[in-house]
Amino acid sequence: MASADEKNFDDINVTPMVDLYLVLLLIFIIMTTASVQGVKVNLPSASKAAAAKLDTPKTQAITIDPEGRIRLNTLPVTLAELETKLAQLKAAIPEVPVVVRGDRQSQYQGIMDVLDVLGRVGINQIGLATQAPPGGN
Repeated sequence: MASADEKNFDDINVTPMVDLYLVLLLIFIIMTTASVQGVKVNLPSASKAAAAKLDTPKTQAITIDPEGRIRLNTLPVTLAELETKLAQLKAAIPEVPVVVRGDRQSQYQGIMDVLDVLGRVGINQIGLATQAPPGGN
């Protein structure tokens, strides 16, 4: 019979190893969140005229309602008036952004006419507004 002093030590104690992994994981989490926050700096100030100039490229909204009427922002316009006003905007602001909003009941041809005007004027920053599906992300 074997005595108590002659036990087999084939088992490895993994508790210190798990503790080491948890400490390393904690250090990794802290270092990752610390690097995301960035560095605080004392930013220089600019004149109000420079700040106002940065806000100039205001997005223009072109809306086509179900009856086919066109509005630039909130003003009703015809296709010819739309082309004239957009050409003036393009001359003042070369990179003017435009969002086209068409009602789901509007004719596809009305939206294509507006896109054709945008192409003739040379506006290339165009967005088509849509609505997110109900319950979607």
